[in-house]
Amino acid sequence: MKSPSAVDTSLYRALSDRLPRFLSRALMKTASLPSLPAVVLQVLEIARTPSASLKEYAGVIEHDPALTARLIAVANTAHHVRSPNPALTSLEATQRLGTDATLATVLSFALFRDEQTTEVATPTWQRAIASAAIASQLAQTCCPQQPGQVFTVALLQDIGILALQRAYPEEAETLYASRDRIHLQLAREERQRFGCDHALIGAWLAAKWGLPESIVTAIRDSHDSFFTEDPVAMCVRLSGPVADAWLSPNAAHAFATLLFELSAGESAHVELLESLFHRIHQQIHLLSDLLKLAVPLPLDSHAVLGEAKQLLFQHTLTISARLETQQARFHALEREHDTLLERSRLDPLTGLANRAWLEDQLQQRFAQCREKQRTLSVIFIDLDHFKALNDRYGHRTGDEVLKRFGKALLSLVGVSDLAGRYGGEEFLVILPDETAHNALSLAQRIIALLENEPMGECDDEALYISVSIGIACTADGVFESEHELIAAADQSMYYIKRSGRSGVSVYGQ
Repeated sequence: MKSPSAVDTSLYRALSDRLPRFLSRALMKTASLPSLPAVVLQVLEIARTPSASLKEYAGVIEHDPALTARLIAVANTAHHVRSPNPALTSLEATQRLGTDATLATVLSFALFRDEQTTEVATPTWQRAIASAAIASQLAQTCCPQQPGQVFTVALLQDIGILALQRAYPEEAETLYASRDRIHLQLAREERQRFGCDHALIGAWLAAKWGLPESIVTAIRDSHDSFFTEDPVAMCVRLSGPVADAWLSPNAAHAFATLLFELSAGESAHVELLESLFHRIHQQIHLLSDLLKLAVPLPLDSHAVLGEAKQLLFQHTLTISARLETQQARFHALEREHDTLLERSRLDPLTGLANRAWLEDQLQQRFAQCREKQRTLSVIFIDLDHFKALNDRYGHRTGDEVLKRFGKALLSLVGVSDLAGRYGGEEFLVILPDETAHNALSLAQRIIALLENEPMGECDDEALYISVSIGIACTADGVFESEHELIAAADQSMYYIKRSGRSGVSVYGQ
């Protein structure tokens, strides 16, 4: 194996910088970190070559007598013997095992020497071999030209856990004690304790070994979302959750949860998982046998998948019911919010806009008209002799007059206009894009309506009222603010008041 390139060295340094300083020092001081001998690195280099032959694997492996002996012994186990003649050479053993099993044997020899007795390593390697088998099957469909890389990354994606266990044995025993913990939750707890997760540590370790950047990067990102357009990354990232489900004490429930997550993204992921589900058990069993690891009892894949789909259906129904309830509550809250918002904008007596809403809208409309050089007119209305009416007929009658006038005014204004009660017996109408002439026409219709329709009754007596109206338009003066526009309309209205009431005056005319 060639020494790490400048790019690899740069990547190793970059990953070292990403590790918390205390953790980097602890890892560097740990003499028993997982390591790969040169022959294994050469095998991995061959595995990344799509056109690599089994002869090339055998040629590298036979330079290591101990590894060759291990490979021949595995190939001659009852699980692999297909002929009466035993395998005697590295090539014969490699031909009998095939690429993936050969890689598993090589990596197990290098990394799994004394791990069988530890509480952390056994479940870690169980997940690793299951992930590797699953990723290999996924690669056959998604990226058939890169099965070696996918297999290698999936097998090494949790190697950082073993590094943490070597550097911090007591903390690791506590952290990894529960086997039912969700893997992503485990990564979050690692970040809380160590400042990073095992995926980053695994990438750092792979870079330290001198593995190519593509392998290192894939290990670093192995726990990211499996919804990605990169087929290699998808195979690796999906392999871990599928392995977790496979190794779960409640496999059907775990698969149902995974299917639900997959169904939220692309349906192709669900179909892909179902297609490989029935094929992965044999390969997981094979790799487990090679690594001398105990695996759960064989699963009835058809029964488990059927139960998972039933659980998924029930879960979907539950979610749908909850969603409908939540949507109903949301719509009710929306309606309540709209009602409260409407009430906050309306005058409770007349049903017209209140003063706060009038001023807010006038400010916005005035700014828009100035920016876009459009016209804006306002009509200021004051009910004549309203105090005398209240004193003579009482406030109840006065309120009825205000109500009726509010309805009458609302019936006359356009849909783009805004009419409101400005205060007491004063009313304001905002007319966007209307000239003073158009505003005058509306004012005259208001006066005509009041001359013909009573605004109240008292002791069978019809009560008619009159109004004094002032109009101001942005085209008829220089107004720096909406307040100046209202003041101009108010000034015009008072001109009518002083002139005998019941009439209309236009500012500037």
